Amino acid sequence: MITPAAADPRVRFGDLLAAEWIKLWSLRSTRWVLGAGLLLVMAIAVQKSTEAYQEWPVYRPLERAHFDPMTTAFSGLTAIIVMIGSGVLGALVIVGEYSTGLIRTTMTAVPSRHRVIAAKAAVLATVMLVVGAALSLGTFAVGQMILSGRGIALTPGDPGVAHVLVANGSLAPVSALTGMGLGALLRHSAGTVAAVCAVLVIAPMAFRPTVHQWANDLYAWFPFYDWLHCLSLRHPRAASALPTFTGSWIAFALWPLIAFGLAVVAVRRRDL
Repeated sequence: MITPAAADPRVRFGDLLAAEWIKLWSLRSTRWVLGAGLLLVMAIAVQKSTEAYQEWPVYRPLERAHFDPMTTAFSGLTAIIVMIGSGVLGALVIVGEYSTGLIRTTMTAVPSRHRVIAAKAAVLATVMLVVGAALSLGTFAVGQMILSGRGIALTPGDPGVAHVLVANGSLAPVSALTGMGLGALLRHSAGTVAAVCAVLVIAPMAFRPTVHQWANDLYAWFPFYDWLHCLSLRHPRAASALPTFTGSWIAFALWPLIAFGLAVVAVRRRDL
């Protein structure tokens, strides 16, 4: 006779991690997005750094004074590509299961839905953290190697370089987990992709610092806005309209945490 415990054994969290790892890499979109994104980002770093190398002799003194080798290799365009690509991948991780119906099988095997979402988030965050670190360090290495020919390259030990590298690398996991949260809420591929682009990039890009501090405070909670105006700069400008260094890191931490919480609530309280 089979006891209830034997009929419904509690799945170990390590087993859930292994299952989510297999499901992540079984998606064609994972390999395509990561592969194409890596090549595109590195190509942009080479192009921008080469342009700076070629144009450096004709730069005016003021242009040279404001030139930052960090933003050349990892520009605003690079950040947009990383955030959209990571956010879309994070959304597809969960939306794909809803579209195929695999989510029902998963939740039937593991009734504790929050444990499934926790495993999914852990695998996604780990992979995207590695990807983000590779992009941050890779673009930095390529860019500084090219600029070293002009004697204007930076090293990881230079002031402010480390925090910019960490901020650049954090964009991928923050965006991916945010996309996963939106995917759990919307459960529709096209709608989720549109929401990812709107929330992570379009809304903060459309905003400019104004005299209304309440509006500045509101937009200071968007990761891209924080990165663009504070975390991507080695010497952030001191202005009340811009986000603070501490506040920017708090926003970076809160977005994935809130997104994870929303994903857990959405999966537990709504029918599959």
